[in-house]
Amino acid sequence: MADLYIANKNYSSWSLRPWILMRMLDIPFDERLVPFGSTSFLSFSPTGKVPCLVDGASRVWDSMGIAEYLAERHAGVWPADGEARAWARCAAAEMHSGFVALRDVCSMNCGVRVRLATITPALQKDAARIGELWMEGLQRFGGPFLAGDRFTAVDAFFAPVAFRWQTYGFPLPPEAQAYAERLLGLAPMRDWYAAALAETWRDAEHEADIHRHGTVTQDLRATA
Repeated sequence: MADLYIANKNYSSWSLRPWILMRMLDIPFDERLVPFGSTSFLSFSPTGKVPCLVDGASRVWDSMGIAEYLAERHAGVWPADGEARAWARCAAAEMHSGFVALRDVCSMNCGVRVRLATITPALQKDAARIGELWMEGLQRFGGPFLAGDRFTAVDAFFAPVAFRWQTYGFPLPPEAQAYAERLLGLAPMRDWYAAALAETWRDAEHEADIHRHGTVTQDLRATA
């Protein structure tokens, strides 16, 4: 069975992508959680970053690479329909490489609620594009997921955005908000969230990020 190396569930948006994909598609794996700040990341990942999938002699150290590795071995990672599959790959790639303002201003921190000091034009643009993409996929392919009636890799790539939206409350159109709530309601997403709230360790860099751009109004996480 493959080992999936991830970091803190409270913070690690990149780790969530392959984790939720494998859980939703019932692809078996052993979870290996290594907290941020650990000196051992390079022992399993050539970049010293997560996620990293170790499957026998194969080592796959990027979330998009992991999705494609899984697609070669398991059905359902991408939509079966060619048009939906092309759209899903483009949307996932856009998420993988873009939305810089969203990542900077709204770093993932599942266990808190933050009132942003301001919605910057760059964040507003990113949020508008996410809403546009989500509504396009839902309307074009019929929902309830972005590329049709089944959860696929494109939903996995946007799953961290649902947690970010829950934390920061940046504006999304009603249909996009409903999709975010649908993601948050998935059983594996609830499992991830519960585990994130139970974590007692804190990473100084990630904690500083949330205070740079807003005020914490709730901290729902367990304390040591």
